[in-house]
Amino acid sequence: MAEATLIVGAGSGLSAALARLFTHEGMRVALASRDTGKLDTLLKETGARAYACDATKLADVDGLFDAFARDFGPPDIVVYNAGYRTRGAISDLDPEEVRKTLMASAYGGFLVAQLAAKAMLARGQGTILLTGASASVKGYARSAPFAMGKFALRGLAQSLARELHPQNIHVGHVVIDGGIGRAGDKRADERGPDGMLDPDAIAAAYLGLHRQHRSAWAWEIELRPWRENF
Repeated sequence: MAEATLIVGAGSGLSAALARLFTHEGMRVALASRDTGKLDTLLKETGARAYACDATKLADVDGLFDAFARDFGPPDIVVYNAGYRTRGAISDLDPEEVRKTLMASAYGGFLVAQLAAKAMLARGQGTILLTGASASVKGYARSAPFAMGKFALRGLAQSLARELHPQNIHVGHVVIDGGIGRAGDKRADERGPDGMLDPDAIAAAYLGLHRQHRSAWAWEIELRPWRENF
């Protein structure tokens, strides 16, 4: 049977590119989002199924995995791509906005990874991919909450890789180090050809990570445009 894929935190950028590529590769695709209405065009294009889910709420994530198991069976690939961001000087940050950032960036990743791991351990295989950012490894000024959340998600991925790789569960963390190009984004013109990450190219890297032979698994890869400083 075709591989079953669950993408949590679906939207119009990277998640959409993943959905298109996975569908093209013959996989069965499910998309989870707090607002499934924004996915209508993508659902028609890919034939994917959508589920409403707030990844920071345990009851929602439990319900998501129950529904996925009922409709698709056990997941072969689970991608966590949800997030939330607030910026500002440390003296000006709204604690509630900081909490939301940490919940979406890190806690939601834990909830999804935990249930994905339980399902995959029961069958002895699977892939869990977590989306990171430049802030996963570099804390920028006026961006402390995002760095806190992304550092935590990276730590989760590293810990899970050490625990689950020997049990045939591939855990991968992808550092997206640079801006993702979108149609109409003026920054793309300013940076020149391939100056921003192409979401389709990112999706291809995710697929390649999933398909790595287990004799040479990577727990983390970094993706950045050729012109990006690092």
